Amino acid sequence: MPKHKALYTDFPWSDPDIERAALAEADCELVLSPDNKEETLIAQAAELNPVLIVTCWAPTTARVIDAAPNCRHIARTGIGLDNIDVEHATGKGILVTNVPDYCVREVAEHALAMVMDLGRKLSVCHHATKSGVYDLVAAQPIYRLKGQTLGIIGLGATGTILAELAQAIGMQVIGTNRSQQVPPGVTWKPLDELLAESDYVSLNCPLSDETHQLMNAETFAQMKPTAYLINTARGGIVDHEALAAALDKGQLAGAALDVQTPEPPDLSRPPYNDPRVIVTPHSAFCSPQAITELRERVGRQAREFLLGRTPECVVNPEVLDA
Repeated sequence: MPKHKALYTDFPWSDPDIERAALAEADCELVLSPDNKEETLIAQAAELNPVLIVTCWAPTTARVIDAAPNCRHIARTGIGLDNIDVEHATGKGILVTNVPDYCVREVAEHALAMVMDLGRKLSVCHHATKSGVYDLVAAQPIYRLKGQTLGIIGLGATGTILAELAQAIGMQVIGTNRSQQVPPGVTWKPLDELLAESDYVSLNCPLSDETHQLMNAETFAQMKPTAYLINTARGGIVDHEALAAALDKGQLAGAALDVQTPEPPDLSRPPYNDPRVIVTPHSAFCSPQAITELRERVGRQAREFLLGRTPECVVNPEVLDA
């Protein structure tokens, strides 16, 4: 019988074989939750009392954590930490890890693809022609991207790569962040000026108390009526009802959304059913290379922890000093 047990709350790939193999090297059995609902996870944690919780998008709340008194490590298969009560875990001496840099190029490329799609009206024309309408006039205006302004909110690793890609096709890039430190070729702007000047606004910041519904009725009103919003960060950064209302009022021209709140959203409702809105199913992070890297690194983190060593990418290092 294995020495340890780990609870795997959820994963968006076909099987957990990579993670399971890594944990087996540390004499740990990986047990899969039947679903990622909070009540299910509480029941699973109470039954297994795992030393480790591996989680992708599931709500790893204080209640879930408290149901597993033996837990000493929560490993996030991803970047964002908004689904984990990190503060509560830290208070209980539980190490939290993530993989903050595994898919930054994929997300940046996805955001740029959305910019191109919106500007060149690819999806609009595709859906029209597939429905029997072959009319280039109806799709106008279609823009030349060179010389247009991309405003990036959040200039971490993903935002920096996006800025490089956008500049490579001739776009002007402005950005905003707390540090006011920007990559080469990017002009820093306060948020209100960025919104007023941008032809495309890309969200590449983490979800926090400060950024929760950052894009709302007030900020949409500051955008150009010809501008587009792109979100590949977190759904909670956008007030989707306010986005639908802003589109109805003509305060912006359209949007491209890879992340929603909740997921999946009700696709029959605005803004998701608006033909001016591109929706992708939280797929910006995806590539075979990125997913394999993510899973291998999470497996190593868990294995290192179980073998008594410090894993990479510790979110709450104060636990190590306790």
